[in-house]
Amino acid sequence: MNKKELGLLIKKRRRLLNISQKELADISGVALRKLVDIENAKANPTIDTLLKIMDTLGLQFDVRAKS
Repeated sequence: MNKKELGLLIKKRRRLLNISQKELADISGVALRKLVDIENAKANPTIDTLLKIMDTLGLQFDVRAKS
C-alpha cells in the first residue's frame, strides 16, 4: 500500500465513523498537522503513529511480506 492509498483509507474510515480530523488527532495522540499530512499523502507515518491511528479507527494492518 502506498502513502496515497493509506491516506485515503484513513480518511474514508474516519468519515465513516463521523470523526473530525481534530477529534481523531486528540483521541489517537497524533498531532493534527501530522494526521492531515498523512491523509493527504504528504507524510510517511512511523509505525508508532500508524498504530495509534489504526487502533483508534478500529483498523488492523498486516506486515507480512507478499510472496
